[in-house]
Amino acid sequence: MGVLSRRRRSFPLLSLILLLTIPLIAGASGNEDIKDYKVCYGAAGLNGRPLLVLRQFQKAGTIFYLTADVNSLKTAIVSHAQLIPRQMTWAQLQQLYKETPYMKALHLAADNARALQDAGITHGSSAEKGITLTIDLCPSHHPLDRSIFTSLIAGFKQCERPVPVALSITGRFMERHQNDINWLNNLVKSGDIAITWVNHTYNHHFAPRAPIQSNFILAPGTDLRQEVIRTEVAMLERGLLPSVFFRFPGLVSDQKVTNELLSYGLIPVGSDAWLAKGQIARAGSIVLIHGNGNEPVGVKEFTALLEKEKRAIQRRQWLMYGLSESVGEEFKQ
Repeated sequence: MGVLSRRRRSFPLLSLILLLTIPLIAGASGNEDIKDYKVCYGAAGLNGRPLLVLRQFQKAGTIFYLTADVNSLKTAIVSHAQLIPRQMTWAQLQQLYKETPYMKALHLAADNARALQDAGITHGSSAEKGITLTIDLCPSHHPLDRSIFTSLIAGFKQCERPVPVALSITGRFMERHQNDINWLNNLVKSGDIAITWVNHTYNHHFAPRAPIQSNFILAPGTDLRQEVIRTEVAMLERGLLPSVFFRFPGLVSDQKVTNELLSYGLIPVGSDAWLAKGQIARAGSIVLIHGNGNEPVGVKEFTALLEKEKRAIQRRQWLMYGLSESVGEEFKQ
């Protein structure tokens, strides 16, 4: 996983089941409201797969759980009728799942928590012949840059369908861009793309003149818990499935906020190829571009990258990898 150490390190996650009731978002999308949304931890199994319960909520009078497969790192919503989790302390869960890709990824992210920028996982599987594409959807008055997705679909139509992509989405983007979200969901339904939804906070605070040490998520008064949970509720109310991944706005964090993020069972994801900053995409890179219309140079660089790798794509020698697949494969050893 790049230059990061795989040395295990204990990190201050929750030692007991944690219940955090968060106010709901007004005017989400007309779907059934999510109620009593709580962070909770437990262990369960479903169809022979070991699951870790991350959240609990009610919808239409039924209790549901947000679960994570500790091997594939993929999440799912499961009803209480299908699943009765065993409540466990975090220490017990760490021991139970210590050899799984999920827990190993969390430990690696904890090892890289001290970095002011790019904390967490920054590179995918070393065995990849291609990249993992992450597209940030920060708050914006501009519409979604749909050309990114049409270019992906066209470029990979003969060799990879659906095309996997990770979208780091903010609550403020969801508020303004329901039509764009509907458009993306239609691409998923048609089998053209597969989306991993990454939590990118609700507000994505940014002050142009503030120093990095007190900007983005490190701005005074920022409530990380609200930023995380409120975004998850907004996703669910729009029919989007939260993943186990989180991206810090501006890739900025510190030890304290990273430890808190880990306490919610989320894996921070950085990037080793932010194209607008001139960073080069290599095999296994987690590539970062913005799809909110605010960073056209990154989109231009990505379009050029697709053209450069056109022949390799056609020969299936340069592919797109899903974020769960890329991170999970690196730790299946």
